[in-house]
Amino acid sequence: MELRPSGTWLMSDELMSSMIRDETLFVRRRFRKDEEIYAQDSVSSKFYVVVSGLVQIAMIREDGTEVILELMGPQTVCGEGAAIDGLPRFSGATALEETELLEFDAGKLPQLAAHSPEFVAAVLQVTALKQRVLAVRLEQLSSREPETRILEMFGRLARVFAETRDDGKLIVPKLTHEQIAAMTGNTRVTVTRTLGRLKERGEIAIVEGRILLISDRFRD
Repeated sequence: MELRPSGTWLMSDELMSSMIRDETLFVRRRFRKDEEIYAQDSVSSKFYVVVSGLVQIAMIREDGTEVILELMGPQTVCGEGAAIDGLPRFSGATALEETELLEFDAGKLPQLAAHSPEFVAAVLQVTALKQRVLAVRLEQLSSREPETRILEMFGRLARVFAETRDDGKLIVPKLTHEQIAAMTGNTRVTVTRTLGRLKERGEIAIVEGRILLISDRFRD
């Protein structure tokens, strides 16, 4: 498993291969853009490995506010915590574009352990790492200034979802100010003002509704 310094993670090719080696262990599922994959508060033993596309993980607070926890691209896993503990899901998942997933059933883990111990070891490794990533992100959200949190998020997305161009890195998913606010613990007004300052300083640009990261801080 590869852990990015900022918290975004991807399964290594080896770990991904160990989870999908036996096609009798999962069902391939395809979801349309904006289609719900699973709902907050639902109870299910199913969890998913992302093969292609983009998945938004978000939770709705009691006041109706949406908090976007993460964007999950290929070689990531979602929904495994609640699938294993059997409790209602604390967040929901939605496909932001055409997405292919592999659906696994945590209720079959005992049989899977006997059939494929590498698979179960991979699930445990994924779950443990995601707990660590969540703790890191909570610390970042509680202690950093709004601009720093936004820049950290851009850097995290750039390592997973960006196209490298001569003039910088273009984040492929289109992000609204509301989405950026929900992902960084800021208000929409704060995001709008912060993006304006970043554009004035020449650190970012907007290209057809997408964020282009120009600053050298985002270069490998």
